[in-house]
Amino acid sequence: MIVNQFLVVAAALFALGVYGLLVRRNAVMVLLAVELMLNAVNINLIAFESMVASTQAVGQVFAIFVITVAAAEVGIGLAIILMIFRNRRSANVDDFNLMKW
Repeated sequence: MIVNQFLVVAAALFALGVYGLLVRRNAVMVLLAVELMLNAVNINLIAFESMVASTQAVGQVFAIFVITVAAAEVGIGLAIILMIFRNRRSANVDDFNLMKW
C-alpha cells in the first residue's frame, strides 16, 4: 500500500478536527473534534510504522498509548461537562466561566 493515501486521509481527519474545534460551541462536539484529531495521529503512527517495518511495532504501541490517553480524556472531559451542565443548564463552551476566580 502507498503511505501517501493514509497520510492524506489523516490530514483530512486532522483538518476536520481542527475545524470542529474552532467552530463548534457545544462542549461535547469539541471533545469529538479532539478525538478526530487523535485518530488522525493514530493513522499517521501506524502508516509510518508500516513504512519502516520494524520488528518492535513501535508505532502500534504508541497508537495504543494514544487510544488509552484519549479514553481517559473523554471520561474526565465528559464528567466535567456533565457537572457544569447540571449547574448551568448549558453545554456551551462560552458559558464555561464557572472555574474562574
